[in-house]
Amino acid sequence: MILRICCLVFLVSVSSPVWAQSKNASIPPDWFLRDPQEDSVQGLSVEKAYSTLLRGQTAREIIVAVLDTGVDFNHEDLKDVIWINGGEIPDNGIDDDKNGYVDDVRGWNFIGGKNGNVKDDTDDLTREYIRLNAKFGNVQKVGKKQNAEYEEYLKIKGKFQRLKDKNEQEYKYYAAIYQNMKQSIDTLKVLTKADKLTAEHVKNFETNDPTLLFAKGFLMQLYHNAGEEADLDDYLKELKEGVDQLGVTVNYGYNVDFDSRKIVGDDYSNVYEKNYGNNDVKGPDPLHGTHVAGIIAANRTNNLGIKGISDHVKIMSVRMVPSSGDERDKDIANAIIYAVDNGAKIINMSFGKRFSPEKIAVDKAVKYAEQKGVLLVHASGNDGDDSDVEKNFPTRFYLHGKEAKNWVEVGASSWGVGENMVADFSNYGKKSVSFFAPGVHIYSTTSENTYKIESGTSMASPATAGVAAILMAYFPELTAAQVKDVLIESARKFDGLKVKQPGGKREVEFSDLSLSGGLINAYEAVKMAQKIRNQIVIK
Repeated sequence: MILRICCLVFLVSVSSPVWAQSKNASIPPDWFLRDPQEDSVQGLSVEKAYSTLLRGQTAREIIVAVLDTGVDFNHEDLKDVIWINGGEIPDNGIDDDKNGYVDDVRGWNFIGGKNGNVKDDTDDLTREYIRLNAKFGNVQKVGKKQNAEYEEYLKIKGKFQRLKDKNEQEYKYYAAIYQNMKQSIDTLKVLTKADKLTAEHVKNFETNDPTLLFAKGFLMQLYHNAGEEADLDDYLKELKEGVDQLGVTVNYGYNVDFDSRKIVGDDYSNVYEKNYGNNDVKGPDPLHGTHVAGIIAANRTNNLGIKGISDHVKIMSVRMVPSSGDERDKDIANAIIYAVDNGAKIINMSFGKRFSPEKIAVDKAVKYAEQKGVLLVHASGNDGDDSDVEKNFPTRFYLHGKEAKNWVEVGASSWGVGENMVADFSNYGKKSVSFFAPGVHIYSTTSENTYKIESGTSMASPATAGVAAILMAYFPELTAAQVKDVLIESARKFDGLKVKQPGGKREVEFSDLSLSGGLINAYEAVKMAQKIRNQIVIK
């Protein structure tokens, strides 16, 4: 599932949403590139690393694969950093480079077919319910060998039904609120002859009509909770986004009759099938993947928009994440293999889910990447969970218990030092999360030459991938495993710092929330890489 933080406006307790708080925040939009000492924000010290340690140094080009919803490769800030498959002649309908994928000029799309693309898909919980219900739905009694799986089925069935009912109820409830709010705003705009309503307009509006009195009272309640300076049009827009998101969840996420694979046309029962999909690496909704790509490598020299983290990167788009619902193990495995086979040295994975029924296929792909020296960077998730306890896939831990040595798991941090330094939504884990990276109020590229602020571990993962790309570009002697070690060991520590535990109110030691107990920093990582290089030269 896309690891994006979304907000929903609540009628009774409406308060400033994340984006509104971000607009008013007195921090620079590129805070994550800045230095803690020089700029008083907990950024990555990217600009400091370039202007000092890396000044005058040579570097090689690194291909970073973005496994995501797609990338807008025509974006003004990305078009010059998009990977081009030199072995493929565009749009000739021939697999020129014989890699099994026709016209894969900029990457590949594993959730598309001859007649279009998957946009929305079911949740993994729904798919597990369908799979197990086919096996146990009409069974009254099972044998001892099947007892554990049957008990799991009952748990999944109960959870599926609860969430399905909950989402349907919330969709109806908030859709009604949206209609009331829209009608109230539209009506009072006409009657007050205001293009944009203010609290003063509403307060001074006089009427004896019961319907209009309701509309006035409704909007005054919103102003009371949100403040008289609130922009109701913005709230209405955000509420609609939330309602639309709930609608998608109801119509697709928990819909047992929806089958997205009809569009793809593959044999989904064959988990090792390859060569399906199409070459539309942008897809119908590339906002998330485009934002991720910009963090890693938006053009640093064109004086447009933003600067990405790494200056020697080509972005390979591998589309396998739907706009809603959960990605599938078969597509994850094939996407990793495709990226490795086509030259990616780093693979960014800003997605995650609760189940992995074909984990054996994903494990084989991860092992393949490990053998080929490719670094895998994965977002830890936005549930505020302890990942040492709660399952989150894909993961560096193989089915047989061992772990991949080329994998980093990233939690999200904010810009200041203090109790709120760790994002309240971020997953954490002393054993499972490697470190934290900037993932709050991150300004980056979005579709059609636009830019937007997003928050999530989805942003922390590409922040890490960008720093890893710096190391691989400027220090080619480092292996993927060594880069992983450098990122972990050079992470900045905060001895004794107490932070709010994500998902709760109690304070914990920041050092207890990840394996390294630290915050990633490009300057410190480059310093450590230089020491390793010097040691190699001396030997």
